[in-house]
Amino acid sequence: MMKEKKISSKLPLSSKFFVISGPSGVGKNSVVKSVCEKGKAVRAVTATTRPPRSGEKNGEDYFFVSERQFNDWLSSGELIERNYYGGHWYGTPVSSIEKADEKGKPVLLVIDVNGALELKKYYEEVKLVFLAPPSMEELQNRLRTRGDEDEETVQKRLEIAKKELEMKNEYDCVIINDDLPIASDKLEQIICYD
Repeated sequence: MMKEKKISSKLPLSSKFFVISGPSGVGKNSVVKSVCEKGKAVRAVTATTRPPRSGEKNGEDYFFVSERQFNDWLSSGELIERNYYGGHWYGTPVSSIEKADEKGKPVLLVIDVNGALELKKYYEEVKLVFLAPPSMEELQNRLRTRGDEDEETVQKRLEIAKKELEMKNEYDCVIINDDLPIASDKLEQIICYD
C-alpha cells in the first residue's frame, strides 16, 4: 500500500520543460525518441513498478523499480508526481529531471494525463503537449498490433483513452500522431520555438 503522497518542492527549470501525454498506444515514446535522437531535447526518465516490455531498457525507457523502492522515493519527496495506471505505479524522480536538465537542452517528460495536470498545478512554467491518435479505430489497431496485452487490457486502455482525450483541451497544444515523422517535426517545432 502506498503512503500518503508527498510532492517534492524542488524542480530545476534552467531549461525549457515539456510534458508529453496521450493515450496508451498513441506513440508518445516513439515521437519523443525521434526528437531526442536528433539532439533537439533530452528525455527525463520516469519510474514504474510494472515489469519491462520486450525491448525496454532500465534507465532508458523507465526506471523499473519495486513497490518498496517507489514508496521510499514517494516518502522522501524524490517524486514530483505519481499516478496509479493499469495496475502499476508511475512517477517522476526529481533526480531524473536534474540529470536531463544538466544537458542544457529542452527537457521532455512522458507522463499520463493525471500526472501532467498535477505537475502543472505546482509548476506553471511547464508546457503541456497532448499527443492524440487520428481516430479511436487507429488507436485500437495500434494497441492490438503491439501484441503484449490481452483483449481485456486493450479494452480497459481504450476506455481510459476516451477519458484522456476529453482532457486534451487542458493542454497548451495538441499534436495528432497520424505519421511519426510529421508528429516528431511538430513536437520539435514546439520545443524549439516556444
